[in-house]
Amino acid sequence: MRRRGWQAGVALALWMVAAGSLLAVRARTREPAAAADDGPPGAPRYALSSAGLSYPFAAAIARGFREAAAREGVVALVLDGRASVQKQANDIDDLLAQHVDGIAVMPLDSVVAQGWVRRAGAAGVPVVAVAAMVGDPRQRSIDDVYPGLRALVSQDEVAAGREAGRLAARLLAGVAGPRIAIIEGAAGFPEVEQRARGFREGLDAAGLRYRIVASQPGNWTSEGGEAACQNLLAAQPRIDLVFNEADDMVVGCARAVRRAGARTLLVGVGGSRLAIASLAAGAIDGTVCFKPEALGALALQALRRPPAAGEPRFLTYPIPAVTRANAGECVGQW
Repeated sequence: MRRRGWQAGVALALWMVAAGSLLAVRARTREPAAAADDGPPGAPRYALSSAGLSYPFAAAIARGFREAAAREGVVALVLDGRASVQKQANDIDDLLAQHVDGIAVMPLDSVVAQGWVRRAGAAGVPVVAVAAMVGDPRQRSIDDVYPGLRALVSQDEVAAGREAGRLAARLLAGVAGPRIAIIEGAAGFPEVEQRARGFREGLDAAGLRYRIVASQPGNWTSEGGEAACQNLLAAQPRIDLVFNEADDMVVGCARAVRRAGARTLLVGVGGSRLAIASLAAGAIDGTVCFKPEALGALALQALRRPPAAGEPRFLTYPIPAVTRANAGECVGQW
């Protein structure tokens, strides 16, 4: 394993960018529902109910949704759920009362969202789920799209974890009985279980004999990832690799690893601009490349032109793993 060589200037620059991307959550229940982009008079109106625009990933999905709407000459309404399930529920009700032509929703709670889909169906408003599934992830596979949804537009989160697991196995080649830790996202998100399951599948498929020695929540943020990794390294100094379920967390974890002087390898998920910069600088070792702007565009497309009979309702795109050697192949969209 290599020892990390961080120069002070690089470390400071990465810290400053990371600080600017931290999630600022303000859970509010009722406020003006949507910011609408202008369109031709009488143009169809399509809404995106975002999980929270202070999430960089969610903001990039909104950007892709708006840009696709502008290209098609329709109106885009974007609502900020502010990480509050109650506010997102209220926003969905507001949109149904407005009789919009379609809703794309990033569900904060995949189980609660089942009720939203049923209400939209009763109102005759098509719904597309984006970036997260609707339904209990313990009972449905990612391509088993919830009844009533026009489509699910997302990464295959299990496949993303699997890519990260295969990458981790390559990085750990030659290490006897590697000790691995997992930094999870926040409770309630289906991606937490899906990415962890896929990660283990990737490790197992590679034939790696390993131990998962610990897991802690990092709540999707750089600050949370840093705190979780600091705790892990204090409790168990010899951890060979940490799998972070999101790139914001892996960047924070890198700060904790550097401060501890550890030789721990770091793998993330997401392909964020900061993670790609960290990869190029040698601060982290790998990630899985997501394209959230593409998700927003696909969601608008699915609302405008639903899959034909017999066509898949799960819409996705390739999600390759990248290392420092091929970091240039992943252009960060968030």
